[in-house]
Amino acid sequence: MSVKKQFIKTKPVVKVTFTVAAKEANTAAVVGDFNNWNPSAGELSKLKNGTFKGVFDVNKDAAYEFKYVIDGAFVNETEADSYKWNAFAGAENSVLEV
Repeated sequence: MSVKKQFIKTKPVVKVTFTVAAKEANTAAVVGDFNNWNPSAGELSKLKNGTFKGVFDVNKDAAYEFKYVIDGAFVNETEADSYKWNAFAGAENSVLEV
């Protein structure tokens, strides 16, 4: 899993690329504060090598809690900027800082 950030000098957004190695999975999505935890808005495309990938624009100068949904299971990003306890979920969420 990985998260790559591309800062756009002329816009107040950051292009964030989420990549998940899940060769056996049928579906993967990224859900978080930046897309109202909506799996449809965070669908990742499956590549020929079996990884899932997606690029999303997020507002910069912010921190967002997020998780991956892989075949219905919630999974944290191993390379997240940090983690934050979420009482609603009863678990830690990954944090993206841009």
